[in-house]
Amino acid sequence: MGEVAALRQLVGQVQELWDLYGANAHPLPRQAKIPRPASLPLSSLRSPSSSSSPASWYLLDFEHGSIKDDYCGGRTGYNSELLKIMESSQTPPRKRPRRDRNREKGPCSNPTEVMEQEVWREFPEDLFETVIARLPVAAIFRFRTVCRKWNSLLGSDNFSHQYSEVPHGLPWLYTITHENAKNNVAMYDPSLKKWHHPSVPLAPTKIVIPVASVGGLVCLLDLSHRNFYICNPLMQSLKEIPPRSVQAWSRVAVGMVLNGINSNDGYRVMWLGNDGTYEIYDSTKNTWSCPGTFPPSIKLPLALNFRSQPVAVGSTLYFMCAEPDGVLSYDVSTGIWKQFAIPLPPHLTDHTLAEFQGRVMLVGLLCKNAATCVCIWELQKMTLLWKEVDRMPNIWCLEFYGKHMKMTCLGNSGLLMLSLKAKRMNRLVTYNLLKKEWQKVPDCMLPCSRKKQWIACGTAFDPCPSALA
Repeated sequence: MGEVAALRQLVGQVQELWDLYGANAHPLPRQAKIPRPASLPLSSLRSPSSSSSPASWYLLDFEHGSIKDDYCGGRTGYNSELLKIMESSQTPPRKRPRRDRNREKGPCSNPTEVMEQEVWREFPEDLFETVIARLPVAAIFRFRTVCRKWNSLLGSDNFSHQYSEVPHGLPWLYTITHENAKNNVAMYDPSLKKWHHPSVPLAPTKIVIPVASVGGLVCLLDLSHRNFYICNPLMQSLKEIPPRSVQAWSRVAVGMVLNGINSNDGYRVMWLGNDGTYEIYDSTKNTWSCPGTFPPSIKLPLALNFRSQPVAVGSTLYFMCAEPDGVLSYDVSTGIWKQFAIPLPPHLTDHTLAEFQGRVMLVGLLCKNAATCVCIWELQKMTLLWKEVDRMPNIWCLEFYGKHMKMTCLGNSGLLMLSLKAKRMNRLVTYNLLKKEWQKVPDCMLPCSRKKQWIACGTAFDPCPSALA
C-alpha cells in the first residue's frame, strides 16, 4: 500500500506541474531552458522513500500501472513503454515553425561559424598545396577560381612535388570527335563518367591527332606528320616542338617517356618510320637527335601497326609490328633495340598494345564465324606468348553477333576506352585493367546540342595541373 500511495502522490504532483507550466507554456526553441520554480523543488518529483538516492528519471506506464526507477544502484521495477518523464531542466521537444528553423541557419546566427573563420584565416599557406594535391581534379579547378594567389599555387614546385607523390586514380581520355574540322576536343573523366569540352582549340592548325601521352602531357601531330605539339589538356597550355631535322613523308609511330618521376624533370618524344628512320626529342635540350643507327639484324620495312599506339614501360617503348607478328622495343636511355616474334591469337582482328603496371597487354577482337568478342591478353615474358586474362561479358558480345565490327582503342594505360563500330551501331566502353571491370560510356554530345559525337581517335593521360610542356 505504501508504493500505491507514493504513486498517487507522484501523479498528483505531475498533474499540478502540467497545469502550471505545461498547458499555458509558450513555444520555446529546443535548446531553451526553463528555470526551475522555487516553490517546487526538484526533490518533490521523487517518491518520499528516495529522497536520499542519486539523480534519477522515472518511466511511467499507465497501461500496466508500473513504476521504474532507472539509475545506477537504484531499484528496478516494471518496464514502461507509453510515457517517459525525465528529471531535467528541459521541456519535451516541440516542433517549431520553419521560419524559426531557417532563421537559425543564417550566416550570423551561429557564433561558432565566426570563430571558425578566424581559425581558417590563420591556416598556414604552405599547407594549402598539401591539401590541394589530394583533392579530386574537378575540385582543384574550383579551387583555382577563388583568387589569383590560390591559382598561382598550382604552378609552384612544391605543389608539383606533392601532386606527383599522391595516387590519383584512373587516367582521363583525350579524344578528337568525328567532326574535327575545328579541332573539336572531348575529355572523358571515368571517375565521374562525364565528358568535358574545352572551349578554346589548342593547336593552331585545323586538324591534329593525339598520338602519345606521359605525365599529364599529350603529344599532338598534324596530318602532314611534320609538326608536333605538346599540351596539358587540363591547363590548356600548348608548346610547339621545333621542326624535325629528318623529314619523314610517310606515317610514323610516336611514343613518349619521362626523364624522371614527373614532367618537370623533362620528357622525350620518339618517332619511328617503317624504313627504320627515327629521332628523339629531349625537352631539356629542346632539340631533335638521332642517337644511333638502326640495327641491321632487324628486317626492314618494319610493317608497323599504326592503329596501335606504342606503350611505355619505364624508359622502354614497345611498338606493334607485323611480318612477322610481334613486338619491337627500344630503350630510350640505353639505345638498345630488341625484336620479339610473338604469334598472335587465332581469329584476331583490330588488335592493339596496352600497358598495365609494367606489363605489356594486348586487346583485340576475336571474330569466329558470326560471333565477335573483345578479349584481353597479357604477354608472358618467359614463353613470349599471349595469355588470355579476360573478355567482355557474353551478354554484351551478343549485340555484335552477325555484325561486321571494327574496334579502335583510344586509351592504353591502366584504362582502355574501346570504340566499337558497325553499320548503324557505335559503342563506347571502358575496361579497367586493375578491377577487370567493363563499363559503358555515356554518349559524347557537345554542350547545348543533342547531336551525338563520334570519337575518331584519342589517348589516355594522367590529369596533372602542374605538368609543364
